[in-house]
Amino acid sequence: MATKIRLQRGGHKGYAVYRIVAADARAPRDGRFIEKLGMYNPNTNPATVMLNFDRALYWLEVGAQPTDTVRNILSREGVLLMKHLRGGVKKGAFDEAAAQAKFDAWKADKEKGLEAVRQGDQKAAKDLAAKKLEAEKKVNEAIAKKVAEKKAAAVAEEAPEVEEAPAVEEAPVAEEAPATEAPAEEAAPAAEETPAAEEAPAEA
Repeated sequence: MATKIRLQRGGHKGYAVYRIVAADARAPRDGRFIEKLGMYNPNTNPATVMLNFDRALYWLEVGAQPTDTVRNILSREGVLLMKHLRGGVKKGAFDEAAAQAKFDAWKADKEKGLEAVRQGDQKAAKDLAAKKLEAEKKVNEAIAKKVAEKKAAAVAEEAPEVEEAPAVEEAPVAEEAPATEAPAEEAAPAAEETPAAEEAPAEA
């Protein structure tokens, strides 16, 4: 019996999740399966995979053929690498300890890569949130400015118009009458000099 490892659709409309199953190659895509090996959710970033590693490896070693999508999933999870390493052990290229050490090193590198992706996504999300906040602030400032302008216009309309006081006309300056010289007072006649009393003759 030819066996395939493939995806079987689940979830709901607009949010598909998939079961990873080993099934008879002749069975319908979403029909009966032999064994469920895991779940695959492509809606997350990165995609979420829950896999029974040992059973997936078993089916590969007994000749089950994965579909292209499942092959990519098994490759990312390291199942194909472990199958290759176990083949090297059987051929005597290295022992199981060396194979496990190589697999652990690969897994550590993969975790570093995933962590870098997660940090990049978090940074991108923070930057996007900061840009949205800045844009929102600008919109709010523009709205506040318009509201303030409307209030100022309303206050200006409600204020009574102050009538301007008529300008006070300056009184015409009276022309100065020509100065009339008062007639000089007639000089009073100088007092007649009274003749000095004749000196009495000195007595003999």
